Amino acid sequence: MSSTHAPAAPQTAEVELIIGGMTCASCAARIEKKLNRMDGVAATVNYATEKARVSYPQGVAVSDLIETVVKTGYTAEEPARVEPASDDDAPTDADPELDALRQRLLVSVALAVPVILLAMVPSFQFDNWQWLSLTLASPVVVWGGWPFHKAAWTNLRHGASTMDTLVSVGTAAAFGWSLWALFFGDAGMPGMRHGFEFTVSRAGASSALYLEVAAGVTTFLLLGRYLEARAKRRSGAALRALMELGAKDVAVLRDGREIRVPIGDLKTGDRFVVRPGEKVATDGVVVEGASAVDASMLTGESVPVDVGPGDAVTGATVNAGGRLVVEATRVGADTQLARMARLVEDAQSGKAQVQRLADRISGVFVPVVLLIAAATFGGWLGATGDTVAAFTAAVAVLIIACPCALGLATPTALLVGTGRGAQLGILIKGPEVLESTRRVDTVVLDKTGTVTTGRMTLQEVHAAEGTDEEELLRLAGALEHASEHPVARAVAAGAAERVGELPEVSEFENVPGRGVRGRVDGLEVAVGRLFEVLPDDLARVRDEAERSGRTAVVVGWDGRARGVLAVADAVKESSAEAVRALRALGLTPVLLTGDNRVVAESVAAAVGIDEVIAEVLPEDKVAAVKRLQGEGRVVAMVGDGVNDAAALAQADLGLAMGTGTDAAIEAGDLTLVRGDLRVAADAIRLSRRTLSTIKGNLVWAFGYNVAGLPLAAAGLLNPMIAGAAMAFSSVFVVTNSLRLRTFR
Repeated sequence: MSSTHAPAAPQTAEVELIIGGMTCASCAARIEKKLNRMDGVAATVNYATEKARVSYPQGVAVSDLIETVVKTGYTAEEPARVEPASDDDAPTDADPELDALRQRLLVSVALAVPVILLAMVPSFQFDNWQWLSLTLASPVVVWGGWPFHKAAWTNLRHGASTMDTLVSVGTAAAFGWSLWALFFGDAGMPGMRHGFEFTVSRAGASSALYLEVAAGVTTFLLLGRYLEARAKRRSGAALRALMELGAKDVAVLRDGREIRVPIGDLKTGDRFVVRPGEKVATDGVVVEGASAVDASMLTGESVPVDVGPGDAVTGATVNAGGRLVVEATRVGADTQLARMARLVEDAQSGKAQVQRLADRISGVFVPVVLLIAAATFGGWLGATGDTVAAFTAAVAVLIIACPCALGLATPTALLVGTGRGAQLGILIKGPEVLESTRRVDTVVLDKTGTVTTGRMTLQEVHAAEGTDEEELLRLAGALEHASEHPVARAVAAGAAERVGELPEVSEFENVPGRGVRGRVDGLEVAVGRLFEVLPDDLARVRDEAERSGRTAVVVGWDGRARGVLAVADAVKESSAEAVRALRALGLTPVLLTGDNRVVAESVAAAVGIDEVIAEVLPEDKVAAVKRLQGEGRVVAMVGDGVNDAAALAQADLGLAMGTGTDAAIEAGDLTLVRGDLRVAADAIRLSRRTLSTIKGNLVWAFGYNVAGLPLAAAGLLNPMIAGAAMAFSSVFVVTNSLRLRTFR
């Protein structure tokens, strides 16, 4: 009898690399292709987050992966470990790369504007003006355009071409022709004037300058590059916001004494103290004390949870009541907060980024333009033997194809659209976001803080027969005013609003998990679940309130129940209107919440939502979004809590309420500053309008290039006219984008 043994599956490891030097989506594709050619390596490269997630087998080292990326012409390094920030860590908005790009842009604008004005307005021209133009344009083309020239050279070394290639070749050709015309042609002669002539003889080619073309294209493209970099700079901020949520230090019990130590020194098994209002330092189990813990930022549950000895608590939740002693069960990377941070990171890294139309077309457009320019030069030289004519026609091809309007198409529409959005309380993170808004067909709404206010409020008051409602509220409000429990605060606030000033309380006592009691106006008052027997009418009211998802609070004095107060997280007044507006956009609303199903269905019915997903943990929220995506739906997610951050990142379009947590806002693609759900519909409409404007701009820009190329190649369009046409194309694109300012 023989036996065979299947070879063991090779063990693999995973690493995330930070990639530098990418300028468009085709760069990411090139790196991905090179990495995937290595034996056993599977890599995905995300251009938007500038990260590569690589799975590699034994025998391959991380240094080998980095070396492959470097050989491809880019940089790679492992990310620094993310640690919770300490109080001493001052936040900084400094970004050296973005600052350098901003400086390059501002200097280029300052130098290029006079060059363009001198070339386009003959009345501004004076004797030897062309030499001033050369002096001003040279730094713009050489220093300002260095990122494009560097990227073009990198691409050339690896046999590839992108828009950077066309920008570099076009500006270099225009600048080089201008240098030739100045030093070897007639353009450098004193008194030379540069006018617009739509029919220029070939003899005049040696006096034509294209310095404004070289400087203008460079400056416009720098603007686009800067806007893109600014939109991408915060791609990792969701992770940092999550880590910021945790406690910075903790009061650990050592030999019966409290010692405050940094959170990093906490170990599994340590016992630590959590006072009222403090954050729970890490995941653990309560060993002493009783309190209410507000876990809404992590679970979405609107009602604080009563905890006592033996109950589990989660790090970063807030102690809303008494003093607790907790034994740490998980610390560091094992905590629920850290796991949520990884969920956000995974969702961001795995989200497919839609390649921009310009980048997709450039793979064909750029090489074709270069070939046409070379063929034009060769064809004219062979047919006429006139080098000047051949070079003039070839330069016209390159200049008419220079993507000046193409470089403006996205950033100007984005700038105007985002500016208008900011006026309306809508923040759009970048152009990658807009593509998703067109395809979205399902919108998932978080309940707490999004559809509802996220605050407990007094909803209903039911007084027993023979009991004055105002007296009931006055006594209950006075007693609850002495408690720190969120439900008690809701009762006290509601009572004070309805009856005015509340009386003093004496002999106050908190009964853990059941309620409070004390003496008010000489009466022994009790509020909570302290009455064993209720009259039939009050029992019916209590049961009905609980069935509808409200928290029922029984009030009584002198040993008898006198009334029931119903407390709940109130639905926002605008939510029903917002749901109708989302439906009008062709979207199917889904309510998603960590709250219980009774509450969720009650809220859904109030606002007009048919589909409800309730009682879900943060991990389940991500799974719910994935399940909807697996059904073929394109999902938008609206949320405001930390528990929504990973789901916002996983969704095809994440809309974060600006009144929510930083983690949710950073993970979202769109931020609704006002916290009004109706703005979600406006955000999608504005995004779709901005996207259609960008696409219209791109169609015009490419259409103008395609139409102009044959004219330039045929010698019917000299470079000066090509420069003027390109300027007009840019003006058209900007004007078209400015129409977004009228969005209502």
